[in-house]
Amino acid sequence: MNKKYILATAAALILTLSACGKKAEAPIPQPAPAPTVAPAPTPPPVMAGVAVGTISLGNAIDSSKNVTQASDSFGKKDTIYVSVNTSGAGTATLKAKWTFRKGGQSSLVKEDLQTISPSGPASSEFHISKPDGWPAGDYQVEIFLDDKPTQSKTFTVK
Repeated sequence: MNKKYILATAAALILTLSACGKKAEAPIPQPAPAPTVAPAPTPPPVMAGVAVGTISLGNAIDSSKNVTQASDSFGKKDTIYVSVNTSGAGTATLKAKWTFRKGGQSSLVKEDLQTISPSGPASSEFHISKPDGWPAGDYQVEIFLDDKPTQSKTFTVK
């Protein structure tokens, strides 16, 4: 009887334990992930401000304010032009400082200012003239952008 009793007790115990066990719950449905939105494309970088590109000297300019034939040697009665090419956008001040150089000394010939407001590549011009003729010698024009020197060109009057 002992065997029967142990067997019955074991069976009852197994039944009780399996009945008392926690039932597996149905999984809670997860919310669908929000659709991913691609970030807006970044606009191309805007050039910050105005920058001086090339400068050219000559004795004539075209309707676009570009020198028609570059030169670094001029006659005594020539009008001398400098064409200043810029890039970028914004408002800036260009200055041309013309000097005569002799014996290690410089003397100011002329200084001009222009306020420009380009919205892309542009050209500006400055010029000097002297109807009674320039003294022969060495000269220089220096271009400033917002009072900062950018480029200069030397030239000769013969």
